[in-house]
Amino acid sequence: MDTLKIGKYIQHLRKAAGMTQKDLAEKLNISFQAVSKWENGDALPDTGLLLDLCDILNTTADKLLNGGSLAPVERKLMRLEDVTTGFQYIEKIGELFGEDCTFFTGMIEGINEKMNIDLLTYLKVPTTREVMYAEVLIQGILSGRTVDIREIEETFTNQNMVETIRTYLNKTAEPSEKNA
Repeated sequence: MDTLKIGKYIQHLRKAAGMTQKDLAEKLNISFQAVSKWENGDALPDTGLLLDLCDILNTTADKLLNGGSLAPVERKLMRLEDVTTGFQYIEKIGELFGEDCTFFTGMIEGINEKMNIDLLTYLKVPTTREVMYAEVLIQGILSGRTVDIREIEETFTNQNMVETIRTYLNKTAEPSEKNA
């Protein structure tokens, strides 16, 4: 880590917020000398202060620790085959444990309540099963993963779902990934 770069970034954000070193220090219940050490590159903020510092300076921890630039993040590929296998495993648990087993019923009831659906009924119908696949893919995209849109286009029958997935993919993609 480049402590001087981090310090200059903290100083830039502090000044942009119209705060003195003393103002920032008071908000964090530390001495202004500590803030001065950060800004001079002599020390880094304590991890216990990092999230509060980021909130005050309206930045993220990764951006702060990279001196104002975001480190490139490799987005993990989420494969449709893995999603379909996951749903098959859910169904298999019911077969293996018994559909009246507390583990299985608790899992299904939790999913049903959280998503306001009847999962087992949805999984019996191909069109609603595809909607479940899309939901998982979209949640994955929103949590930083990516999907191969060509795989989705070739597999999904519901073109509205394809377009919805594409929209989420484009909204979350890095500029170099858009419309890939």
